[in-house]
Amino acid sequence: MLNKLNSKEREHIAQVKDLPCSVCDQPGPSEAHHVKQHRQYTCVALCESCHRGAVLGWHGQRRMWAIKKMDEMDALNVTVQRLMGN
Repeated sequence: MLNKLNSKEREHIAQVKDLPCSVCDQPGPSEAHHVKQHRQYTCVALCESCHRGAVLGWHGQRRMWAIKKMDEMDALNVTVQRLMGN
């Protein structure tokens, strides 16, 4: 499956990247973590450390996630709330 984004998907991901990290609240820009590949509307705003950090990040040991007692759905909820202005 090719991952060609349409204009609405690109716009959504850009908005997610403008948000602060949904785990540690570090100010943006953030990275867009896909909860499921090729599902553009289930992206979570994460700083580099909470996303790809070897110790703290989702793709590492997930220690920040454990400290905050969060999983991907919790972080997605924060991202959606922020996108909606809540």
